[in-house]
Amino acid sequence: MRQTRNFYRQVYAVVKSIPRGKVTTYGRIAGFLGGYYSGRVVGFAMRRAPEGEGLPCHRVINRLGEMAPGDAFGGAAAQRRLLEKEGVRFKPDGRVDFDRSLWDPDRAARRTAKRRRS
Repeated sequence: MRQTRNFYRQVYAVVKSIPRGKVTTYGRIAGFLGGYYSGRVVGFAMRRAPEGEGLPCHRVINRLGEMAPGDAFGGAAAQRRLLEKEGVRFKPDGRVDFDRSLWDPDRAARRTAKRRRS
């Protein structure tokens, strides 16, 4: 149980790092954190995200560019409105345009490490 709670805290730290106007996927977060857990477990963590901590949970979507299922984060329409307000681009079919709006935690970490070495 403690291992799961620790993983959830790691997920929330990554989510806090997602810049405004960008999104990432459950699977990318799982992969960044070592791939021991799946994107599905990241989804469980997101469902249990603590309120009042300013986590931008609406910036996490599925691998197809679709909003969270069901009523998570106020429902798909509410999640889309929040993302649009931040400047996230959507394709005509309603999915997020990954070419313009995808944030990759691995790439961001490499960039940060490179800057620190400079």
